[in-house]
Amino acid sequence: MSYALPSEAVGDESADSAPVASDRADRLEPTAYLSWKGAIGRVIGLLLLAGGTPIMLLTMLVVRLTSRGPAIFRQTRVGLNGRIFVMYKIRTMRIDAEATTGPVWTQQNDPRITPVGRLIRRLHLDEFPQLVNVIKGEMALIGPRPERPEFTQKLAVAIPGYLDRLLVRPGVTGLAQINLPPDTDLDSVRRKLVLDLAYVREGSPWLDLRIFACTCARLVAVKGPRVTRLFGLERTAQIPADLYQYGESVESSSEAPPIDLVAANLLDGSKNHVHSAPTNGHNGHAGKWSQSVSSARRRPR
Repeated sequence: MSYALPSEAVGDESADSAPVASDRADRLEPTAYLSWKGAIGRVIGLLLLAGGTPIMLLTMLVVRLTSRGPAIFRQTRVGLNGRIFVMYKIRTMRIDAEATTGPVWTQQNDPRITPVGRLIRRLHLDEFPQLVNVIKGEMALIGPRPERPEFTQKLAVAIPGYLDRLLVRPGVTGLAQINLPPDTDLDSVRRKLVLDLAYVREGSPWLDLRIFACTCARLVAVKGPRVTRLFGLERTAQIPADLYQYGESVESSSEAPPIDLVAANLLDGSKNHVHSAPTNGHNGHAGKWSQSVSSARRRPR
């Protein structure tokens, strides 16, 4: 059984009850904690923003004095249930970074990043304005990182179960971010998806507390597996074969179901579940594909 994704559902909250059919019998269930943690996150976000405002303002001033363009960068992202929102960051690239290329992933030693921007990124100061998104309820402190609609469209076609990560609010930091480097290709996205779905299944106050503490440690230059191991968060992400169901191409093909810009905006009104593409038994859960690293299996440093 297949499903159709009408274009009028894109970015429309009324799409929550749009009809959709799927042959996936078992669906990913976020933990109960993830459904009510938003209010706590807003309070913590407000406190963090109040404490970090002087640093953020100083960083913004340095950006304005060293490169042309605004200090705050606004970019469209995909949030909870596929809703579109505007995410805020301190600008670290040239103002014309995508003028000739269009939307592209950041690369290692990306020439579009300004010299000051490299330092800001290394210290993760560019993420501070996202606390505004947390206070507005568009993001959480902890969760899967929000992706751009241009990439979500293609990744949802290429990777079965990709849209299940939108069952929870996106985060400023997350389990995938502290374990894996930035995305560079489809396999890197698949690995992060495994950990994102593990978070959806396992989310708890204790897990959030450890991820937050690990992120803070990374902010003060404690890098690598040592810090994730310290907090019991080191994970390996084994990519299941089902995540290759549609092949390597990120373009639409006859093998993939029809999909519009953000298919996650189409929910089952009775269960509030994102209906992703049919799979050959893989139900979008991280399950055995996400494993804690035992002492015998840790990566050498």
